[in-house]
Amino acid sequence: MSAELIDGTTTARRVREDIAKSVAELVAAGGTVPGLATVLIGDDPASHVYVRNKRRACAEVGIRDHHRHLPADVDQATAAALIDELASDPAVSGILLQLPTPGHLDAEALLALIPAAKDVDGLTTANAGLLAQGRPGLRPCTPSGIIVLLDQYDVPLRGAEVVVVGRSALVGKPMAQLLLERDATVTTCHSRTRDLSAVCRRADILVVAAGIPELIGPAAVKPGATVVDVGIHRRDTGLCGDVDTAAVAEVAARITPVPGGVGPMTIVMLLANTLTAARRQQGMAGRP
Repeated sequence: MSAELIDGTTTARRVREDIAKSVAELVAAGGTVPGLATVLIGDDPASHVYVRNKRRACAEVGIRDHHRHLPADVDQATAAALIDELASDPAVSGILLQLPTPGHLDAEALLALIPAAKDVDGLTTANAGLLAQGRPGLRPCTPSGIIVLLDQYDVPLRGAEVVVVGRSALVGKPMAQLLLERDATVTTCHSRTRDLSAVCRRADILVVAAGIPELIGPAAVKPGATVVDVGIHRRDTGLCGDVDTAAVAEVAARITPVPGGVGPMTIVMLLANTLTAARRQQGMAGRP
């Protein structure tokens, strides 16, 4: 393997240390402790793991945990009432509705109840609109974490040709917007893209968030490119991403591993968003 590994675990640790310091400084300056409300509906095992990890991360940096768990058979009105309650609670800086919700619930309607100022996942229409217009708002965590990783490894963005494979509201679309903000030239690919490999080979930076195991092989990568793999899949042989890491690493200059690449950055950016939300709500956004 010749490519340099982009270490998300180490970078996330550094960012987490900075957040813990900033939380302490906010409180010392007379502010209140930031609080994150994670809302889990039902008993999906994977969701329980994700939420537990987020709650543990909050405790590590001094963010107060306002977790709420509703039964799987909860009705829409009760779930909506809980979101409204958290939205009006000044102790709650951010609200995260863990997805997916049980099938009988309208998740989009529940997400719409989260005020933009507390939308630490950056998924509401309001925050998506602010991002599209280049105005300040809370950004989706995974794309934000990727930008931090690229900066940490001094990957030039201005003028770079970037290809994003995937167009989800969670990763692909906001990723393209964040890269455009940094003066990159961005192409977004998807399942209807003709000759995907040829398009990907143009990229100085290739971000793959397609949800298809090992979709991208070395033939789709420009020599010397930086490759960011957002995917994570469990196979009998272990975890893999959307990129054939071992093969692509022989062509690329830098690549994120799976696990240990993008994943650790997603939770730490959730913490960063919660801190940012708390500062803004307390009128202390200008403080370091």
